[in-house]
This record gives sequence, C-alpha cells and structure tokens, in this order.
Amino acid sequence: MMLGGPGKRCVVLMNQSSRDHTLLDVRPSPGPGRGAVSRQSSRDKHRKRSLPGSTVRKEGSAISTPESAVGAGEDAGAGAAAGAGTGRADGKIAGAPISWGVCEVPGWGYQLTPDRVLTEMGEVGLVATEFGPDGFLPPEPAAMASVLSAHGLHAVGGFTPLLLHVPDHDPVPEVRRLLEHYAASDAGTLVLSAITGQDGYDSRPELDEAGWHTLLANLDRLSKVAEEHGVHAVLHPHVGTMVETGDDVRRVLEGSTVALCLDTGHLLIGGTDPAELTRQAPERVAHTHLKDVDLGLAKQVQDGRRSYTDAVRAGMYRPLGTGDVDVPAIVGHLRERDYDGWYVLEQDTILTEAPTGVGPVADVHTSVSYLRSVLARS
Repeated sequence: MMLGGPGKRCVVLMNQSSRDHTLLDVRPSPGPGRGAVSRQSSRDKHRKRSLPGSTVRKEGSAISTPESAVGAGEDAGAGAAAGAGTGRADGKIAGAPISWGVCEVPGWGYQLTPDRVLTEMGEVGLVATEFGPDGFLPPEPAAMASVLSAHGLHAVGGFTPLLLHVPDHDPVPEVRRLLEHYAASDAGTLVLSAITGQDGYDSRPELDEAGWHTLLANLDRLSKVAEEHGVHAVLHPHVGTMVETGDDVRRVLEGSTVALCLDTGHLLIGGTDPAELTRQAPERVAHTHLKDVDLGLAKQVQDGRRSYTDAVRAGMYRPLGTGDVDVPAIVGHLRERDYDGWYVLEQDTILTEAPTGVGPVADVHTSVSYLRSVLARS
C-alpha cells in the first residue's frame, strides 16, 4: 500500500495555479451550524489501521530546541493536570505519539518505547493522548486505561479510517465494535476519515452524486451511533481521502450535521486556510489537531517541485509558532465560540536512530509553551 518502499509516503498534487491555499465562500445554510467552503485537491497516501489508534501519518522533521527548553516540564504538567476537567483551556492540551516518531508504517524509523513517550508527555504538561498505532498501547481497554493512568494521562480517542462512500458497505457494525473500547477506556472523541478504498493513494476517485449521498448519510448515521455511546464523532478532512479539498469540506458542512476535526496541516496542504475556515464556521469544529507548516515547502509539493517525503524530511512540519499556520487566529475564533474540545499537538516526526540528546520532546515542549501563551492571551 506504500509508494516508494517501506516508510516512504509520496504525494502527487495538482499544479499550484489550481491550489492557492485560500478559503472561499463559506456561508451559513438554513440548518443550525451549517457552512460552506471551497478549495482544490491534493494527494496523499493513506494507511489503514484499527483501534486502538487508527491513523494516517506523515514523516516530519525534528527541529531541535535547547535542552533547557524541557526544564519547566514538571511545573507545566502540574498546572495542566489541575485544569483537566475544569473547563480550563490549558487543561485540554493533548499529545499524539507521532510527535515522537511512533507510527504504524513499516520501516518508518526508530520507534521510541511507550514508557518514554508517555513519560515525556507528562513532563511537558500534556494531560491526554490519542491512541497511537496498534501495539503502542495495550489492546485491552482496561489495561490501556491502567497504563495511561500510571502516567497521569487520559485517553482522547483515535483516528478511524472508514469506507463511507460505497453503497453496499455498512460502516456501522465496525464503529459499534470500536465504541465498546471507547467506553471501557473513557475516550470521548471518534475521529473519522473517509478513505478511498484504493491502494497507493497518490490519486483518488471523484465522487458522483450517489457516492456523496452515501458518504454524507453515513456521517450522520455514525454521529448518532457515537452519541448513543456518549462519544463525539468528528470528521477529519485529510489529504488522499474522499474529504480533502475545500469543495469537499463545503459539501460536508452543507450536507451533514457531523462536526469537524480541524487538522491545520492537512487543511493547509489540501488548499484550505484553516484560520479562515475556523473564522467562518467555528461552531462546526469539535476537535483540533494542531501542527504548523512551512508554506514554502508545502507549495513545492503542490506544484510538483518536491516530493512529499522530501518536503517533510526538509521540515515542512514545524513546532507551533515557527511556521505559517495562524494559530492565534484559529484559537481566538474557537474560543469566541466557547470551544471546549481538545487541542491535540501533532508534529509528524521520523527518527533515524535512538536520540542521543533530548530528542523529539524538545519540539513538543516548544509547541506546548507556544500554545499556552496563545491560550493565555486569547
């Protein structure tokens, strides 16, 4: 299913002339919380996996910060833990194992141990984590909750790729099975992704009206099923899936009631300005994946001058505050609407060997510190 060999993730994108990263024509529709968005497409490879933690991940950079950057971790962790469950925004900052280079893709790179990753999450003040790849956390919900509790962490939920546009495929039974695990581990967010069903994922089919009807109906069905289990379902627009571009996002906002997972990196690379989307439809955002992006490198991928793998190795994903995503505007728009969802920090990273210094936690600390400062000002 991978292009370019194990651990390689290749993307074929449209020319830049058709992929300016602007958000166009977001309008409220007659239904509550509806909006419309339009943009262009991009291509990415997508790998499928099951709970705990189905996700699509990309190789990323590790932009180092001094070892002293991690020094305040214990104090930050204490403050975040105190805020968990109280409605304080700084108590809703979560992590993702991919920021430590932990990924399901064979040959991805050196994989840090769960104990190190979870320990460092706590040290930098994170209070929760998404599930990560199969095998990162114990598959039994009770054992998973025990491991997380030992590190002072809660379970957020996981990225769940599903075939949603095929009329004779029913995704509900699979989701019901997954939600049984959610209840046992006290996870509250089901992050849906509409996979294409094709191997390779350097291109994707265009949906006809029947396909869109099925996809949108399934999103509403799955939202209701999740709600029955006390879980909030969100759709993650993602490169290389059936909901990738601004036009795709617009159709989802207009044609379904599902909430969105706002992934700032995937939206930007897919041609949508995440800050503008959040400004125009903040009421539809219920979960956030925050990553920063070097727009110059992203454009090189979009116009074919650089492969996706080369771009991420060159540092296309950045710690928050060091790239071109307008994080303060996004947070401000969300908080104006009393957003109470998670801010999940993701900076997709690949390690070629065991870190000899601080390692990827330095970048995570940079992102945590930056996001805390933004939250404090907004």
